Amino acid sequence: MRRVLFVAAFSACTFAQLPAPNAAGVEFGHIHLRVHDGKAQFKVWQDVFAPEMKKKGPMQVLQVPGIYIIISAGETNGASEGSAINHIGFAVKDLAAAKAKLKSDKIPFKEGKSKDHVPQIFAIFPEGIGIEITEDKNLATPVAFTHVHLAAVDPEAETAWYVKHFGAMATVRHDLPAAVIPSGEIDVLKTQMPQAPTKNRPLDHMSFEVKNLEEFCKGLQADGVKFNFEYHDIEQLHLKVAFLTDPAGAFIELTEGITPE
Repeated sequence: MRRVLFVAAFSACTFAQLPAPNAAGVEFGHIHLRVHDGKAQFKVWQDVFAPEMKKKGPMQVLQVPGIYIIISAGETNGASEGSAINHIGFAVKDLAAAKAKLKSDKIPFKEGKSKDHVPQIFAIFPEGIGIEITEDKNLATPVAFTHVHLAAVDPEAETAWYVKHFGAMATVRHDLPAAVIPSGEIDVLKTQMPQAPTKNRPLDHMSFEVKNLEEFCKGLQADGVKFNFEYHDIEQLHLKVAFLTDPAGAFIELTEGITPE
């Protein structure tokens, strides 16, 4: 298992738990960043999103409402752009404040508006990690996770895979196919060529927390889904895990028990 440097918690105690899973027992769990310089990466997340530290066993932890962020040190290559996970998205209550923090940390970004005219920023965090930040003045918290943005040759087939295997709800966001899983979305951008697999990229994988993970994995295997690493119980962490790769090349971790103590 890779050495974890940081898993972060951004929210108040009311967000200590992930939201309720869907009917298939699935909810978003965490996003795992794999970088050469974990301390530099952590500093930017801390500055822009003001995290509060938590712990899961020996792991230090960061959390945005609805998602955990894990930052580990390791060999990596490329950037999130050009891989199956193009970027990840968050909403903030005060976009101007986020912009000021990005400028202070010398993080490159572009300003724009979404198709429904909502102000947003596309930033490139250290080591090429794409971050979308959208303003939502009605947020109950200063920041919240919104989506993972995938890139695939066949977006409809990609979202259908999540609907079939993860109980996601098919929808559309900004004219793009999307699949809703508590507490966010998987949005899929169409590409002309297959993108690079995300394993060992800076945006290494996304994770789903799953109720009754062992049985869930058996169901996936019965449906012909192949695992990179089959179900395993890590007793010292009180954590159950499995790894697989989606049709577009996005590396996925399944967990049961990711919530920090």
